[in-house]
Amino acid sequence: MNCMIKTASEIEKMRISGKLVAKVLEMIETYIQPNVSTEQLNQICHDFIKQNNAIPACLGYHGFPKSVCISVNDVVCHGIPNKHHILKIGDIVNIDVAVIKNNYYADASKMFFIGQVNTLAKRLCQVTQESLYAALKIIKSEIPLFRIGETIESYVENRGFSVVKEYCGHGIGSSFHEDPHILHYKNSNQMILKNGMIFTIEPMVNAGKAEVKCMNDGWTVKTKDHSLSAQYEHTILVTNYGCDILTWQKQEKILSRFIN
Repeated sequence: MNCMIKTASEIEKMRISGKLVAKVLEMIETYIQPNVSTEQLNQICHDFIKQNNAIPACLGYHGFPKSVCISVNDVVCHGIPNKHHILKIGDIVNIDVAVIKNNYYADASKMFFIGQVNTLAKRLCQVTQESLYAALKIIKSEIPLFRIGETIESYVENRGFSVVKEYCGHGIGSSFHEDPHILHYKNSNQMILKNGMIFTIEPMVNAGKAEVKCMNDGWTVKTKDHSLSAQYEHTILVTNYGCDILTWQKQEKILSRFIN
């Protein structure tokens, strides 16, 4: 399994793509309200991406019918926006945005709350985001890849939640999904990270058991036990000193660059 080292020119293009993904996630927050449909949110994201001279990467990818994935409550990932799915107070919502700009991809997702949500939902989202940050804090050139999954799973399980194992992060660049697979749980992948690698980290964490099931639409993935699920994702660049978050958003309580 190889991970292509990006050139300086490629990295600059991916920074531009990453900034647009971040802008989409910043922009859409205003519109995430009770009584709004997930299809309305999809259309707003679609229009914004097109207005910024980019392409929504999800639209048509292996037949996916919408421009972003929107996953609510017990939906783990790949939720299909729908005009009949109306958001209500207490929902937790993941919006997963990927764009193509100047022929290069970037990909990120985050959680949003609809009004007041319960304590478990808040805690689940907090731990999921913190597990991603814990991984970012250990990344730098010359560490083995397995440490990412080891760090995330330990962080999550020590706080009483479970990591989904069926889906993972991935290399990204001029293609949406490249090597390597970024597992979010303990594994034995000895590949050494190198300066210039770019990939996503996107832990999916369940409040209950880790098992999931895919619905009849072939896309929507839910928790088997109907427990809540959360996900946070960033596209990151490995550097000699740590990592750069290419999809960093202004409201995040971390810096866009880790020095490890």
